Amino acid sequence: MNIDWQTLGAALALMFIIEGIMPFLVPNRLRMAALTVLKFDDKSLRLMGFGSMLLGLFLLYVIR
Repeated sequence: MNIDWQTLGAALALMFIIEGIMPFLVPNRLRMAALTVLKFDDKSLRLMGFGSMLLGLFLLYVIR
């Protein structure tokens, strides 16, 4: 298995760009969303994380 480091680096760069959009554009809403997330129990957070991973895998499968 050969790793394409350039593609991995581009993917990480895009992740940072996408993650930075919310704090740059609407920092107050991001703060409110973070406070809302604090109210969730561990099971709910894990379920959301699992769903996010499944969605990412599905999108990767469709794209590739």
